[in-house]
Amino acid sequence: MVAMKRAFFLLTLLLGACSTRPPGQLPPVVDSGSRSSESLPPGEMPAPVIEAQPENRASRGAVVALLDRAEHYRRLGDTRSAAATLERALRIDPGNARLWYQLAAVRLEQGKPAQAEQLALKSNALSAGDRALQARNWALVARARWAQDNSAGAREAERRAAQVRR
Repeated sequence: MVAMKRAFFLLTLLLGACSTRPPGQLPPVVDSGSRSSESLPPGEMPAPVIEAQPENRASRGAVVALLDRAEHYRRLGDTRSAAATLERALRIDPGNARLWYQLAAVRLEQGKPAQAEQLALKSNALSAGDRALQARNWALVARARWAQDNSAGAREAERRAAQVRR
């Protein structure tokens, strides 16, 4: 009986040492420019802060290379390889509005107007301040809606493209 209790104790100790901290207890990720200047009550320590990492130059170079390769495939008429290459670039940089626009254009070429429309709208959501890209996105949305026989939606998208160009 004592041997069994001892084995149970050792097993519990071993399993406890292998556990990880629950995700709810991880410190928040804070941008280095947004630190709070509030003072803490005496005796309290501030929570540890994990700094946001700046964009990696190597990944930016990889995205540019993939974008060039996708454009090469597109010029050859290989839209399947172009789309796969753009999707790979988006896994590296999912916040890149230009990549979403390029993928939308390829999907429209592939005869997938509904998907092209959604991708162009996503690009618009990410393209803050880039009015030229927003205008191209709205023009692509218009073409996609025309392809879906949505004339009212297409005219609205054309109107928005013209409005952004002003």
